[in-house]
Amino acid sequence: HPSSGVPHHYSQGEINIVQSPLPTPSVPTLDEQEIPVPEFLEPSTNPSLLLTPKPANPAPEFLNPSANPLLFPTKIEEVEIDITQPITLEQAIELARRNNPQLQAARLTLEREQFALQEALAAEFPSISAIAEFVRADSAQSELQLAETDPRFRQGQDTTSTSFDTRLELNYSAYTAGRRSATIQAARERITLQELEVERLSEELRLNVNRAYYDLQQADAQVEIRQAAVTEAARSLRDTQLLEQAGLGTRFEVLQAQVEVANNNQELTSAISQQRIARRQIAQLLSLPQIVDITTADPIQVAGDWELSLEESIILALKNRAELEQQLVQRNISEQQRRVALAANKPQLSLFARYNILAQLDDEDNIGDGFTLGARLEWDFFDGGAARARANQEATNMAIAESNFTNQRNQVRFEVEQAFFELRANKENIQTAALALEQAEESLRLARLRFQAGVGTQTDVINQQTALTRARVNLLGAIIEYNRALASLQRAISNLPDSNLFNLP
Repeated sequence: HPSSGVPHHYSQGEINIVQSPLPTPSVPTLDEQEIPVPEFLEPSTNPSLLLTPKPANPAPEFLNPSANPLLFPTKIEEVEIDITQPITLEQAIELARRNNPQLQAARLTLEREQFALQEALAAEFPSISAIAEFVRADSAQSELQLAETDPRFRQGQDTTSTSFDTRLELNYSAYTAGRRSATIQAARERITLQELEVERLSEELRLNVNRAYYDLQQADAQVEIRQAAVTEAARSLRDTQLLEQAGLGTRFEVLQAQVEVANNNQELTSAISQQRIARRQIAQLLSLPQIVDITTADPIQVAGDWELSLEESIILALKNRAELEQQLVQRNISEQQRRVALAANKPQLSLFARYNILAQLDDEDNIGDGFTLGARLEWDFFDGGAARARANQEATNMAIAESNFTNQRNQVRFEVEQAFFELRANKENIQTAALALEQAEESLRLARLRFQAGVGTQTDVINQQTALTRARVNLLGAIIEYNRALASLQRAISNLPDSNLFNLP
C-alpha cells in the first residue's frame, strides 16, 4: 500500500486511483489544500424529498446477452471485462425484466399453462378417428376343417383370406358429472396463478435490482470517501513532516501520521474490492454479457418521498399484493380438483357413432358398409373410497390455502410497517448526518489551525479526520438506507405506479 498522498480523479462513475509521492518542500509552508468532497455530500437541492423524475432512456442493445441461453465462454477473452457502461436505475430494471432467467422461466411456464388450457378445452368437442386395416390371414381352424373334408370336395378350397377394412369413429362425452367443466376452470385458474407469479417475480426482481444498484452506489461512494480520507491523512503527514523539519514537531507525531496514512490506504483497498464485487453482483442479476461491467449513472440522492399514511399503505398493500391473490386462486384450484375427484363416482354418459367399409379381396371382390350408433353409460359407484379420499385431500388443500392467506396477510402488513418505520427513521437520520458532517468539517479545520499554531496535538487532528470520515459514511448510509426503505415500501405495496399486472407476453 502507498504511504503517500493519493489524489483521485473521476470518470463516468469509475474512480481511478493514481499514486504520487509526497512533496517535500525545503521551506515549511502550511497551506490550506482543498480536499475533494464526494458529490453526494454536497448540499441537497431537494429538501422536500420529492420524487426525482428520471428520463425514459432505454438501455443500450449491447447490454443484452446472447439469444442462445446454452452458450458459455471457453476462451479467456470471452470473459475478460472489455466494456464498462454506466446505466441508470431505470435502465437496470428494464434490463432485468428483459433478461433475468428466473423471470423468463416464469413467462415460459405461463405459456405452458395456456397450452394446458387449450388441452382442457378440447374435451368440449367430440373426438373423431379413422382406422384402416389390411388383413391377410391363413386360418388354422379352416385348415383343420378342410383336412376332415372328403378329398373329393377339397378341390378349389383355400384357407387364406384377404380383407381391407376402414372405420370412421366419433366419440363424445355428453355428461361427465361436472368433471369436464371443473377441469377447464382449474386450467383457467392455473393461468391466473401463473400470471400472478410472473407479477410477483417481476416485483421481487425490481426490489432486488434497486438494492443491488444502491449497494453499488454505496460502494462507489465508499471508495470516494476512503480516497478523501487518504488525502486528508496525507496532508496531515506532510504537515507533521514540515513541522519536524522546522524543529516544531516530533518524530512520534510523524510516525502517528504515517500509520494513519497506511490504515486509510488499507480501508481504500477494501472499499475498491467491495466496489468490484458490487459491480459483478448486479451484472449477474441483470444477466449481462460476459465481457460487460456496469457503473451507476444516477447521482446519490434521496429517491423520493412517501405521502401515504401507515394505515393507507397497509390497506393499499392488502388490495394489491399478488401473493394474497395467489392463495385465493390456489383455493379455487383445489375446489375444482375436488369436483373432478367426486365426479369419478358419478354416472358418465358418452355417445358414439361408427361407420365402416369392408372389402374382401379374394377371388371375388366383395364390398360392404355399415354403421353403428349408440350411447354408453358408465357408473363406477364403488372404488373402495379412492375418489372420496382424493376429494378430501383437495378439501384439505383448500384449508391450507386459507391458512396461507392469513399468514401472508400478516406478513404483508409487517413488511409495510417495517419499511415505513425504516423510511421515517432514515429520513431523520439524513438531516442529523448532514448537520454532523458540517460540524466534523469545521472541527477538523479548527484542529489543524490549533496544531499549526502549536496549541493542539497531532492526535487531535487524527481524531477529527476519523470523525469526518465517519460523518461522511453516516450520511451516505442514511441516504442509501432511506432509498432501500423506500424501495422496500414500494415492493410491500406492489404494482406501483399503475396498480395493474405488468404487460405479459
